[in-house]
Amino acid sequence: MEARSNRYYALETLFFILGKAFGNTAIDIVGKLSHIALWEVESYIVHENLKMGSDGESDQASGTSSDEVQSPTGVCLRNRVHRRISMEDLNKRLSLPADIRIPDGYLEKLQLSSPPFDQPLSRRSRRASLSEIGFGKLETYIKLDKLGEGTYATVFKGRSKLTDNLVALKEIRLEHEEGAPCTAIREVSLLKDLKHANIVTLHDIVHTDKSLTLVFEYLDKDLKQYMDDCGNIMSMHNVKVFLFQILRGLSYCHKRKVLHRDLKPQNLLINEKGELKLADFGLARAKSVPTKTYSNEVVTLWYRPPDVLLGSSEYSTQIDMWGVGCIFYEMAAGRPLFPGSTVEDELHLIFRLLGTPTEDNWPGISSIDEFKSYNFPKYKPQPLINHAPRYCPQCPLLYLILGFFFFFRKRISAEEAMKHSYFRQLGMRVYTIPESVSIFTLKEVQLQRDPGSRSSLYPDSGEGPRPVCEI
Repeated sequence: MEARSNRYYALETLFFILGKAFGNTAIDIVGKLSHIALWEVESYIVHENLKMGSDGESDQASGTSSDEVQSPTGVCLRNRVHRRISMEDLNKRLSLPADIRIPDGYLEKLQLSSPPFDQPLSRRSRRASLSEIGFGKLETYIKLDKLGEGTYATVFKGRSKLTDNLVALKEIRLEHEEGAPCTAIREVSLLKDLKHANIVTLHDIVHTDKSLTLVFEYLDKDLKQYMDDCGNIMSMHNVKVFLFQILRGLSYCHKRKVLHRDLKPQNLLINEKGELKLADFGLARAKSVPTKTYSNEVVTLWYRPPDVLLGSSEYSTQIDMWGVGCIFYEMAAGRPLFPGSTVEDELHLIFRLLGTPTEDNWPGISSIDEFKSYNFPKYKPQPLINHAPRYCPQCPLLYLILGFFFFFRKRISAEEAMKHSYFRQLGMRVYTIPESVSIFTLKEVQLQRDPGSRSSLYPDSGEGPRPVCEI
């Protein structure tokens, strides 16, 4: 798995080197190589997820639907019993979802070619079969509403003709000379290996000459919209449930040496059940050991840690934990923690609350050129309770997550944060369920009605505002 991901990053590096070394003369080469990279990614990606994933077959062949008979001479023979092929056979063979709708006459077609169906299935044959059903084809998906637009991509709400389920269609424009954006290659190559209940599922890829469309599961809103809908007054119980899910998905990523690098409320998607999922892995990176090779222009400004704001490119999984702390505060307080307009303004906001760092709490800070150039006043740390009245000063989790010990290596990890006593009310079973299972399968985990929400979707807790620390 890691070797495959490394190939994608090696290709990215090659594109960058060619562009730097040869300028415009290398554009055509880079464009062709990026299309080759996408072809390789697709050969591993398409339908390899929780619902439409690989059934574990090797690149050469997968398991078969017939039994093997071993002859006395050691020759492997196959039973040639021509039985009727069922939908269960097909679903198992191609790892299809249970609610799939196959084209009329497809089973009959397979029945006529049952001997090939009984043979080991190569990856190429599997892709061909999936294509016949309708995967990898633009006409399989109906565009509905436009959900948003960015520099490289437009996201639409859509519907799959195969399952009749809603999907999110992320349409990435392909420039002929430049090929596919490296962010798209990153997102696809990482998501194919991240299978978790709190990470958005990639269902399909549609690659044409003009665009690359990533087909994701559809979730109703993002965390920013959720907070807006409840008037930025969330139930503190719901804050706890959402925070646990963020940490659960992030811990899974970090164990696999994947950094998200762009955590913010807009990249945390929520469905009608309250399931929260990490999304938008366009800036994510896979890394095995701390290095100095990454850009410091990552993470939206409000959720960017001070070490990155000061130009550090030597970071690890702790970069994501600062963003988690900022999001935790925003859910509890109903407003962003550090809404700076520039890098300097952002640092001023951080230091006004936490105090200007010193050699005691940030060894080496006095030798950082960017820090010296800003000439910050000697701010003293302020009590957090003054900025978040609903926050309980006896609960140190937010301090630990934000790493108010400025030095980033001292920030608590996602896995450690999940085990904090703050989450005791969720019960012990949230730690033992499989990674692919939602915490909402547990009866003890439910959302409550938010005080600022008019929705009656969730039961009212019957209680007034309570501090964050409910232990």
